[in-house]
Amino acid sequence: MRILSLAISMLVAAFTAQFAAAHDITKGDLVISAPWSRATPAGASVGAGYVVITNKGLSADRLVSLTTDLADQPEIHEMTNEGGVMKMRPLAKGLAIPAGGVVRLEPGGYHLMLLKLKKPLTAGQRYKATLVFEKAGPVEVQFEVRAMGEGQKKGPGHHNH
Repeated sequence: MRILSLAISMLVAAFTAQFAAAHDITKGDLVISAPWSRATPAGASVGAGYVVITNKGLSADRLVSLTTDLADQPEIHEMTNEGGVMKMRPLAKGLAIPAGGVVRLEPGGYHLMLLKLKKPLTAGQRYKATLVFEKAGPVEVQFEVRAMGEGQKKGPGHHNH
């Protein structure tokens, strides 16, 4: 019975790891992982997207823009805490992805801002966006929309530090 239980556990772990890895997109030296958004309330005109970008190369790249059919004005933003006040601003020159580094776009920090949403983001929905990098060029990514209370999923291959 222990052997059967162990075998089932190994199969579940292998499937979970394969599923997590299947969502990674590689373009040149960049690996784009865990793209997601939070559902928005009905009538909301803004949403946000989050993703992890790993640069396995020896030279930096830069996320310069994004496009999606869901929003008329998608932007790259940074949120900072200045003297106890949260401030958000667009990154006009994009977001540097350092050589050998990992940049996490997540709530409370760097993120993709979806301004002028054409319709609300609904839990369970998936939508496409194209991330445009200075060197790697355009990368099409599919975002998973999660329920309002859900954050970034933690699982095999996705570690929050």
